Amino acid sequence: MAETYAIRAEGLGVRFRRNRRGRRSFKDLLSGRRRRTRPDEFWALRDVSITVRPGEAIGVVGRNGQGKSTLLKLVAGVMIADEGTVEVTGGVAPLIEITGGFVDDLTVRDNVYLTAGLHGMTRPQIDAKFEEILEFSGVGAFLDTPYKHLSSGMKVRIAFAVISQLEEPILLVDEVLAVGDKAFREKCYARIEELLAGGRTMFFVSHNERDLRRFCTRGLYLDKGVVQFDGPIDEVLDRYNSDHGTA
Repeated sequence: MAETYAIRAEGLGVRFRRNRRGRRSFKDLLSGRRRRTRPDEFWALRDVSITVRPGEAIGVVGRNGQGKSTLLKLVAGVMIADEGTVEVTGGVAPLIEITGGFVDDLTVRDNVYLTAGLHGMTRPQIDAKFEEILEFSGVGAFLDTPYKHLSSGMKVRIAFAVISQLEEPILLVDEVLAVGDKAFREKCYARIEELLAGGRTMFFVSHNERDLRRFCTRGLYLDKGVVQFDGPIDEVLDRYNSDHGTA
């Protein structure tokens, strides 16, 4: 019987040019991975092959600029690999740069409907979840305020409240819990634990070792865009700490 997977990547690679994403020429597309890297290019990810089973919670570990966020963007489908493939079974709820899709001049109310709708929720589904979203975010008093007038912390609150209501089987979390007060972070932690208990699959990027140990059972250690170690989260963090001293 074929192995069941939530995410499967084979030979993933993403190439950038210094200071901007390099455009690929027709010659590049034909030459594939054999084309030599130009002096002004570098590989953000290279030859990444992983299989993620449904219900796994994976912590992605590494220093800044080592390919962690790039990997999540490939899984989310917002970036295309220069080589290799990634297959995702089911939809994705991306807690990645979560305030990016909100429109400054629209009210909080309108942004909730717009963003949830863009992620596939129907109007009746949003209506049914609307009060829960507001209550979770704690920004109900600003419901008819233009989004641009909210503080950065309030923007993260409303964005997390919306995206975490999506009923997609795969959850991608990229450092979003670094913003906000302690009480709200604990609400987010409880929500993530609730989603994991319900069988969601999760990729979790964080520099907080305590959070990684709290949520994840498996770890993926990236360095210079290459998977250095894939195994139990405690072993991955020990390996990372022995190399760099902190997560």
